[in-house]
Amino acid sequence: MFRWQVVHGGKTPPHGEYVGPMERLSVTRTAGLGAQHVMAMFGATFVFPLIMGLDANLSILFSGLCTILFLLICQNRVPSYLGTSAAFVGAVATIRAQGGDSADVTGAILVAGLVLALVGLLIHFGGSRFIHSALPPAVTGAVVMLIGFNLAPVVASTYWPQDQWIALITAGALAFAAVRLPGFWSRIAVFLALIFGYALSWLADLLFGEITSVTPNSNGEAVPHERVSWDAVASADWFGLPSGQLADGVPVMHAPSFSLTFILLALPGVIALIAENTGHVKAVSEMTGQDLDPYMGRAIGADGIATAFASAFGASPTTTYAENIGVMAATRIYSTAAYYAAAGVAIVLGLCPKFGAIVSATPGGVLGGITVVLYGMIGLLGAKIWVENRIDFGDPVNLIGLSGGLIAGIGGVKLEITDNFALGGIALGTIFVIVYFHMLRGRRSRRDAVPAGGGDDSTFTDAGQGDSDLEPR
Repeated sequence: MFRWQVVHGGKTPPHGEYVGPMERLSVTRTAGLGAQHVMAMFGATFVFPLIMGLDANLSILFSGLCTILFLLICQNRVPSYLGTSAAFVGAVATIRAQGGDSADVTGAILVAGLVLALVGLLIHFGGSRFIHSALPPAVTGAVVMLIGFNLAPVVASTYWPQDQWIALITAGALAFAAVRLPGFWSRIAVFLALIFGYALSWLADLLFGEITSVTPNSNGEAVPHERVSWDAVASADWFGLPSGQLADGVPVMHAPSFSLTFILLALPGVIALIAENTGHVKAVSEMTGQDLDPYMGRAIGADGIATAFASAFGASPTTTYAENIGVMAATRIYSTAAYYAAAGVAIVLGLCPKFGAIVSATPGGVLGGITVVLYGMIGLLGAKIWVENRIDFGDPVNLIGLSGGLIAGIGGVKLEITDNFALGGIALGTIFVIVYFHMLRGRRSRRDAVPAGGGDDSTFTDAGQGDSDLEPR
């Protein structure tokens, strides 16, 4: 596991050559590449904990620890970095809206992580066929879509109003950086937008003074405040474990608490993570030319174990990061040794409370500009899954089977089951999507199973699987 072959004399590979997962460059080049991976993952990894009301410094620390855990479980064959997952952001917003605190959030996500680990175990020993059957692309795309679009009210009511002009300019900067900047710079667009928005907010304080707006700690009242406040930075230590209290009074490092209602809200995130991890492993397999299917179950299970591990201490959930896959695609260096270097850098940053205080001081308007783009991207990733798998919405199984769940999830429809238990939002939408889709597909399958000579010779395909999975019948 830990014997990486030094290739190309330890130097950057020539054009057309690549470095495989069990190969590496020189120690200094490997360390430099690790730092590059940290830059790629950094923006989103600390933005999402802030959005979920968790500690960004603790999450960065655990992103490093969880990356090492992931590499070990995958036997150093799957090069990936585990950063903060966005799959649970919508569930967290709903949990908090229903009166849950940070301990309820991490408890619900911990259970979801254990469920994902179990799925990974089943895939490792039984193959992935049953997952593709239960969660075909039509269903997976719908769940990912409602997770993203369910977050639209959070942007509109929480972050954007804090400083609408900073939010607007930051959103434009993120869009420009992601599309117009070349190569690696476009991969770290979130990070660049954060720096830009941070600096712009500081400049606005100098030029225009305080702004009056509603903040997360102002109990719904508009209060005057500086956009950038570093009061907590001066008193923070340079070295130590993340400490203190979160905005809701829960300690930064805390034990999770468990509620069935909140757990059900978090479980749809598992579907998104299955799709995300599967896509990432397949992408890395395609880039490296190596068959990583035997490690698919390990990768999914490792992400589940890492998510549960991080949540047990109050950190945010994890997932493999597309930003780092983009860095590999640009550099053609797939060495897992570089990810150990990246994990080491993240751990060092996570053990610097002063750095964490700077991160936590990110202005609300900056978060508003970034989230308005990121949440939309999450939603459209669901549409991307549909397009890539050629989902036919002329087929009523797809059109009708998914429509009700999308509206229920995005619109926040609630189903009151008892006085103390209700399903709503993403959880209810996911249930609708899965139940309606399979119910309608099952009815069509029975309808099509007619006696010989008793039906027409129309060609049907399996709903949600694209148009090439079944032979014409």
